[in-house]
Amino acid sequence: MSCNPSETTQPTYDPHEVGFFQEFTDDLDAFENGNFRTPTRTADVPCPICKKQYRSHEAVVDHLNSADSCHTTAPTTLPTPKGLKRVPDSGVKGHHHPTSGYHYVLPDRPPPRNIFQEMQDHNLQSERTVNPWYPFDGPGEWSLAKFLVENLTQTQIDQFLKLDWFQTRERPAFKSKDELFFYLDLLPGRGPKWQCTEFRLKDYESEQPIYLIWRDALEVAKQLFANPVYANHMCYDPHKVYNRTEREIGEFWTTDEAWTLQDQLPPGATIVPIIMASDKTPVTRHTGGLQMHPLFLTIGNIQSDVRMKATSHAWRCVAFMPTPTFLVSSNYQTLLQSHLWHKCMDFVCANLKVAARVGEFMVDPSAHWRYCFTPLISHIADLPEQLMIACVTKKSSPVSMANQAEFGDAVPHPAHNGSDTYALIRDLCNRVDPWNLYAFVNEAKKVHLSGVHLPYWRNWRRANPANFLTPEVLHVLHKFFFDHVLKWIKEVMGLELDTRFRSQHKRIGIRHFGSGVSHVKQMTGREHRDIQRTIVPTLWGAAPPDFLRAVRAMIDFIYLAQNPIHTATSIQAMTSVLSEFHAFKDAIIVAEARRGKSGVKEDFDIPKLELMQNFARAIRNVGSLMQWSADVSERLLITHCKHPFEKTSRQKDFVKQIARILDREEAIRLFDLYTLLSSSSITASSQSTHDPLINAVITEDDKVAVTETDPALAWISCINPEAQRHLHGPRPVRNHFLKGIVSDDAKVAFNVTLNPNRKRLTVPELQSLYGVRDFLEIFGTFLMTSGHADLYAPLCQLVFDVWFKFHIQLHSTFQERTIMPSQVVQAESPSEQFPRGHCDVVLIGESDRNRCPFVAQVHAVFQPTTKRYSSLEVPAFLNQVFVLVQPFTFVGDDPEPLTRMWRVRCSLNINPSLPQYGE
Repeated sequence: MSCNPSETTQPTYDPHEVGFFQEFTDDLDAFENGNFRTPTRTADVPCPICKKQYRSHEAVVDHLNSADSCHTTAPTTLPTPKGLKRVPDSGVKGHHHPTSGYHYVLPDRPPPRNIFQEMQDHNLQSERTVNPWYPFDGPGEWSLAKFLVENLTQTQIDQFLKLDWFQTRERPAFKSKDELFFYLDLLPGRGPKWQCTEFRLKDYESEQPIYLIWRDALEVAKQLFANPVYANHMCYDPHKVYNRTEREIGEFWTTDEAWTLQDQLPPGATIVPIIMASDKTPVTRHTGGLQMHPLFLTIGNIQSDVRMKATSHAWRCVAFMPTPTFLVSSNYQTLLQSHLWHKCMDFVCANLKVAARVGEFMVDPSAHWRYCFTPLISHIADLPEQLMIACVTKKSSPVSMANQAEFGDAVPHPAHNGSDTYALIRDLCNRVDPWNLYAFVNEAKKVHLSGVHLPYWRNWRRANPANFLTPEVLHVLHKFFFDHVLKWIKEVMGLELDTRFRSQHKRIGIRHFGSGVSHVKQMTGREHRDIQRTIVPTLWGAAPPDFLRAVRAMIDFIYLAQNPIHTATSIQAMTSVLSEFHAFKDAIIVAEARRGKSGVKEDFDIPKLELMQNFARAIRNVGSLMQWSADVSERLLITHCKHPFEKTSRQKDFVKQIARILDREEAIRLFDLYTLLSSSSITASSQSTHDPLINAVITEDDKVAVTETDPALAWISCINPEAQRHLHGPRPVRNHFLKGIVSDDAKVAFNVTLNPNRKRLTVPELQSLYGVRDFLEIFGTFLMTSGHADLYAPLCQLVFDVWFKFHIQLHSTFQERTIMPSQVVQAESPSEQFPRGHCDVVLIGESDRNRCPFVAQVHAVFQPTTKRYSSLEVPAFLNQVFVLVQPFTFVGDDPEPLTRMWRVRCSLNINPSLPQYGE
């Protein structure tokens, strides 16, 4: 297709004539010598079914999706399923899909092996049975090699190894960087190889050559699917869960979309849901540095609470897509970059599209064959990138039919399906040459299109931007709050806002804004959440009633949208409070709180506000929204993207260096885990009938809570607990229910340190420390109401250990098997900094259901004990930790109407009907 704007006759639109040339540069030595061939199209690619040759992967995908496709609903001969293995959960009422997730026997293929079994089959495995760190002589030399590769450039490694310091000390086996890298090349367990491909855009030159650094996304998905570290955190079957009469929606597998997708696949097939995330970021720090567009991938089989932690290594970077500067008018710069981005996505994800259509046999963590399909269920991105992906203009919604003037509507608009978008694009391409940018863009804007004519999702089976552009909690909710809601509040409250934030109580784990919030220009998502905790009561009495109602409704929506499990009732509650915000939003205009550069604004044409109207539909389609947050990808941009680029010399072989560095980083990470397991294999084998590398499915350690921060830590802890400390990762959630103080109903655990902050205080010393003059009288009243009046006399002969804080731990409200991280409750005595003490307030529930919970401030944590060298014994009832609390009483019988929160006041008089101490 010609790109000459002067042509008047337009050919029929050919989706393969995209204006791009590309050449493979798998032989990275070509970069070193500068030997680039004349750019040619990709070599012929065979169809996986009929074996017919096509000019590109994209052409294969289009062939499989066409009306005359050789693909039928299922292969002509499917292997006989070996069986369906599921672990039933007695606490779940529901059922799995009847024909999902079979195991298969493939006689014509080698036995299936997970990734660590493949590492054992390395040609140097015999040497590693003696020395697991081979070719390094032991853990010390391996740790040195790893440190050098991860922290120094190649020049610095050579300089280090040539230091005179080694003349008097033993040198490592490698004497230069070249020998070190040769040793690294001998390591087992390499992931999919990184490659470099040059692109050239026909008739549009760029300032620098365009290089895509990438690896096959399907191979990356296979590696994740076969990783035994995730064996206890995988799901393979759509299922419906019911809580009494209501359907629960949490993971993608619990949605109707997952069930419908499974119905359309061959019996026994396994869904491998593809989840991607991308964002543009600078990868070098210097001014005018290089910008790239990293693409991350994970699979929905891994449980969301695991994959949404960056430290779980459940996300893999699959591409660094270029963002070149083209030698064109600035009006078309972004458009050409978008064209290139979609082309790169096509290139990287081509085999995923084939697998989504015809399936692919993959090995699961337990080393079984599964017949897998790879639908795209989520692409996590911020709003500008969502618009680029959906190929619509910035004045349109990426997921609905709403336009800018409708962004503030109180009702949701119909979904903007990808099939409708692509139909518009094809019609437009048949009338206007898509590479005649001026003419094509002008026509595209008339129908709210961006001008990109080949979206990467067009030939991905069941890929619909209205569904896979999942609502993004970090940007749509938390940054919306900071960019809009908090600004409205600042306009209404002025300096009073900072005064109230400065006066708030300091708690451990929550940021205290000692200087207020007005001056803060940028915040993290965690700080957004900390402000949201207290913003509603902070507004009370200082803002107009309807303004407060609007803010409170938005805060309610933000919290309800983050539920990890939804029901029809919770979704209705979420949509109801959003409607309430729209009902009272005019109060924001009346207060002149919504302002722009030119003054007061009288509209709510805010794109993110419109996206909230699509939350209910998204939850029904893809599950709870917290699993699609960009928190992880934002973190990965910092920890995984910049480091490789900073270690290069930026010479002519720049892309070669990046590919090598990325390959080595993954090899190091896998070999770390391999050596930990191999070094303990003898011990573990003596206790088990299976080799630890083969026995991937293990029982979770009771000492670690279900909220495991890193599955690898749990796996290691069962095979080699001593080696767990060598594996870099966050500390697991400590389970205080095992050794702490557990409540009578076993729902709450308390924990104090072994050594108290103050030891063996007498009654006068304790009363002086806390300013409680009638301590014995209050404690005596508690003993009487508890039926232990006889213990008052022995109490006078005892002393007391005192703690200034304790840990409290609860089970998750939504998932009773999940133990939440503990929280610190402070009970510090009065001091110069805190004259009245520094004591936290808690909500205390009653085991007696006839009594309501009450609010109390913790003033002291203590335990009676004996004096040193005393022969007395502490009575059994007193030999435990007690908490002195100051109760609050509720004001009125109903919540305060504006905030819908309860008001409380301090109870000044001792009331025997309320416990002054809690055990």
